[in-house]
Amino acid sequence: MPILNKDMTLCISLAARPSNIGTRFHNYLYDLLELNYVYKAFAPADLAQAIAGVRGLPIRGCAVSMPYKEDVIALVDRMDASALAIASVNTIVNDDGVLTAYNTDYLAIVRLLADHHVPASYSVLLRGSGGMAKAVAAALRDSGFSDVTVVARNEATGRLLADAYDFNWRPDAAGATADLLINVTPLGMAGEDEDIQAFDDAAVAAAHTVFDVVALPSETPLIKAARTAGKPVITGAEVIAVQAEEQFVLYTGVRPTPEQVKAASEFSRA
Repeated sequence: MPILNKDMTLCISLAARPSNIGTRFHNYLYDLLELNYVYKAFAPADLAQAIAGVRGLPIRGCAVSMPYKEDVIALVDRMDASALAIASVNTIVNDDGVLTAYNTDYLAIVRLLADHHVPASYSVLLRGSGGMAKAVAAALRDSGFSDVTVVARNEATGRLLADAYDFNWRPDAAGATADLLINVTPLGMAGEDEDIQAFDDAAVAAAHTVFDVVALPSETPLIKAARTAGKPVITGAEVIAVQAEEQFVLYTGVRPTPEQVKAASEFSRA
């Protein structure tokens, strides 16, 4: 990384619980590609003041994590189609004080479904109904999937999400099977839920592909069960790498090679 200097471009992330993954990913690529950029993670004390700071300093780019993905909508000037379609933001780009919001989570899901050649004819169980679940639901619809069931204990949010995309809803996954299983909940995430498998072994055995968006750890109980059963998997590590790559391109205008993205992803998680 270049020595800090007055011409260096600053990019940041805002999260309630910041991690080093994005920081290491972006800074690794800045150094590798000899870009005069630096990336820093923050936990904002006041979101509106933080976004005002992005506009006024000016900070080139800002990643947005939960619980701020919907709250920032009122604070930006423009909404890209990727964010507008699901009313959720994970990336803000500052062009001379004009803030444009994007959702690279959505872009990542669309790309990964295509890259893994997941047929749109598959039936899908989508577990979760939060902000990331909206990105996944929109990506499924826009990729041609129609036989989708949202699994959510909260009937209000579950039905709302399902109805928005003309999908089905059910309160739990007990006894349910589908060709594609997608977990978009904290189940399996490091912490109090890290030992919980989002779908049971019977559902895994009946599935053709298993997708868990949990990034820490990427080898969740669900992914481990799928690997043991010999099922193709898509991991949260892939999601976070692709969405971060798209953020990197928006901030810098430079598209790293797949090999460079892989190296940055591995470094970020080391």
